[in-house]
Amino acid sequence: MAISTSRPIHHELSAWQRWLQHPEKLWVHRLLFQIHLWVGMMAGLYLFVMSLSGSAIVFRNELETAANFKGNVFRAVEWLVDFHTNLLAGEVGRSVNGIGAMCLTLLCLTGAVIWWPGIDNWRRSLTLNWRSSIARTNWDLHNTLGFWCFVFVLMWGISGIYFSFPQPFNDIVDRFEPPSNDKLRFGDLLLTWLSNLHFGRFNRFTEAVWALLGLVPAVLVFTGIFMCCHRILIRKGAPLPK
Repeated sequence: MAISTSRPIHHELSAWQRWLQHPEKLWVHRLLFQIHLWVGMMAGLYLFVMSLSGSAIVFRNELETAANFKGNVFRAVEWLVDFHTNLLAGEVGRSVNGIGAMCLTLLCLTGAVIWWPGIDNWRRSLTLNWRSSIARTNWDLHNTLGFWCFVFVLMWGISGIYFSFPQPFNDIVDRFEPPSNDKLRFGDLLLTWLSNLHFGRFNRFTEAVWALLGLVPAVLVFTGIFMCCHRILIRKGAPLPK
């Protein structure tokens, strides 16, 4: 009687299947995680103060209208606007702001990729469980806010780049639609909308929403730094338990 010596065939998972099931094991995921980590650590303080100052100046028009032109409130608002726009350093500060906006955009895009936790755990990354440990709640808060506010944060990053370096955006519009005195170009309308969306100054309701959502980057910075310190100092590099 012949004895079969054949071994069971193990089909190796494709890159797509590994991404669906265990994305953390892919080198691309690890690379993007490191980029996200170090860019966040280096730009964290900058993004934190930009988030707070940006939320405050959403109501710039109302504050300045109600304040005395030569009063302390008016000067304080103007100082805050100059800080948020130019870091009190003119064109140099505006260029630094552009680099900071690039960092925010990069964090947003890399965060969107490394957010995916695998097909078995994706639902957990959409909600927040306040009954979990502090470390797990902080992790869930970072993931949840990052997912649900992705469009807003990305918009602020891209519009921040546009405010600091408008010429590349204008060149793109000119490339697709040559300048014309007869009509307003679609690209110009998009850039105008991008500018308006940055501040949310459409009505009182949108201003209130923008002022609240403008704090999201600050919360993401805080929770991100907390996760980093907790992983290094407490867990010694080990991941959080599922």
